Amino acid sequence: MDTWIWVLIAIVAVIVIAIVVWLALSKRRTTTLRDQFGPEYERTLQEADTRREAEADLSARRERREQLNIRPLTTAAQERYSSQWQQVQSRFVDQPAVSLGQADELVLQVMRERGYPMDDFEQRAADISVDHPEVIEHYRAGQAVTSSAASGEATTEDMRQGLVHYRALFEELLGADSETDRGEVR
Repeated sequence: MDTWIWVLIAIVAVIVIAIVVWLALSKRRTTTLRDQFGPEYERTLQEADTRREAEADLSARRERREQLNIRPLTTAAQERYSSQWQQVQSRFVDQPAVSLGQADELVLQVMRERGYPMDDFEQRAADISVDHPEVIEHYRAGQAVTSSAASGEATTEDMRQGLVHYRALFEELLGADSETDRGEVR
């Protein structure tokens, strides 16, 4: 065969190998992100125009999170916040809207002490989703109920559900047994 045919075969082989490697890396990235973010991966995928855009967003969240100094709470802080949470819950019967607002504020205090930036809600949710993807929907749901309650549109049952949502995130942020608290990043 002529030399140019061998060169053409080599070029085609390199292109095929490059495509196979690119597809394998892309699949690995998708699997890694899906495993790390769980249901948050699917939510982000639904909101994005393309899978590539969703995965870029999740990767950017992970990179931003790696730059943050998130730290565990001390035992004393955990006990103090647990006591405050009990007070918030006990007020619910008499003052559900007040209790819901206090639950939101208590979650913010815990986030702040742990080292999460207190930018706008969406940025807080994105930052928290890296370490706690399984409960970030609770945070969004709690915020939605808090907004409804502020405008007088939430029922007592809605506010009770909002408090339950906040409690799920609160317990996750407070807990000393999460991977982040042991110094590991997912």
